[in-house]
Amino acid sequence: MEETWAKGLVGGVDLHLDLSGTRVRAGLEGALRDAIRAGRLRPGTRLPSSRALAADLGIARNTVAEVYSQLVAEGWLTAQTGSGTAVAPHRTPAPGAAVTARAEQAVPRYDLRAGAPDLSAFPRRAWLATARKVLASAPDHLLGYPDPRGVPQLRAALADYLARARGVTADPAHIVICAGFAHGLAGISRALRAAGAATLAVEAYGHQTHRDIAAGQGLRLRPLPVDGMGAVIGQAAGADAVLLTPAHQFPLGVTLHPRRRREVADWGGVVIEDDYDGEFRYDRQPVGALQTLAPDHVIYAGTASKSLAPSLRLGWLVVPPRLLDAVTAELAAGPSVIGQLTLAEFITSGGYDRQIRRARLAYRRRRDRLAAALRRRGLRVTGIAAGMHAVLELPRTSLEDAALSEASEHGLAIDGLGPYRAGGTGPDEVRAGLVIGYGRPPEHAYTTALARLCAILPEFR
Repeated sequence: MEETWAKGLVGGVDLHLDLSGTRVRAGLEGALRDAIRAGRLRPGTRLPSSRALAADLGIARNTVAEVYSQLVAEGWLTAQTGSGTAVAPHRTPAPGAAVTARAEQAVPRYDLRAGAPDLSAFPRRAWLATARKVLASAPDHLLGYPDPRGVPQLRAALADYLARARGVTADPAHIVICAGFAHGLAGISRALRAAGAATLAVEAYGHQTHRDIAAGQGLRLRPLPVDGMGAVIGQAAGADAVLLTPAHQFPLGVTLHPRRRREVADWGGVVIEDDYDGEFRYDRQPVGALQTLAPDHVIYAGTASKSLAPSLRLGWLVVPPRLLDAVTAELAAGPSVIGQLTLAEFITSGGYDRQIRRARLAYRRRRDRLAAALRRRGLRVTGIAAGMHAVLELPRTSLEDAALSEASEHGLAIDGLGPYRAGGTGPDEVRAGLVIGYGRPPEHAYTTALARLCAILPEFR
């Protein structure tokens, strides 16, 4: 008998069954056992009624009923009056069956790692209402294959928003939508490598993931020292491109000095500006985007990962015209059209600005509580004028390691500076400290997380 798709009319499930051989009943029994054993039919899955399955397979109903009864007796299926027939729970895997599923990483109870916002503050109702509005009014053609640069509505909304809020010089035609910064950086790196670029200068402290992405596309990395004025751009001579976080260096927190900003603007290579948290400035006016000083060779990158949520996978690049086609060609499989349209409407309706204002106020309060708590213990954090993290510098890397070990024993997840340090950083540039992210915990957990942090720190002054 040939392979057969069996669609259950009751329960609405499809079954793909390989009914081989001439013995119908034995073939059906074997096919169902194999599907359950392999995990294609999971515990609790409702099967079609015997009538519906018999009709789909073109066999007698009594045959299906007998097969169901046999598998119930063997423990493969369960049957209850009024509930139909379903796959039995908790069957033991067959001996020697390979476990292919990757275990999910446990979420720490008290989490002060940097790099993520408070996900419990995501504006679910407002986002849902916006998505419903978009779905109700979107023309059919927008549900087809989109423009590789992204939907025009979002590019237009972002051009207005970025010019107003970040000072970016942006034509909608030069904006490319990507699925977050990592996706955008990979595309930029491939485009640069294809154009003959060989070396990317990176800040000596930054995301290891970003360095891995660029190196994975064939670019050699050159670490740039970071001092009190930001990245030392003068040491990028000979590099083809540079990756910077000028508004709020990650993770050290310094803002690129105006003199260094002018040096970057005058530099001849391609500049990738990661404006990862530019909206969150507290003690003074936000520092505008570097891109506006040299829009002909700065690629501006931003995302909704900090302002909304990383899982939305919504990011954007403002690309100089001479690089636009090359970068666009490397950015396949961007975010969904529905997500793009929803963000476009969220921006134009004012919802995005309202969300940022709420988040900015909440994170400023958390930052103030962190700074005050550490100040009472004679400790001072730096890099707190913006963003969602601060740095507590320590005199030795051995103290950093000890603090991380102590935090782990107290159930507290936190990062040290070590993992952010680029390979090849000179010994005189090695720093020690803790990177304290105050944005990630839900509000109800922040007080306890802060208390646990303070409990471990007096030993490490």
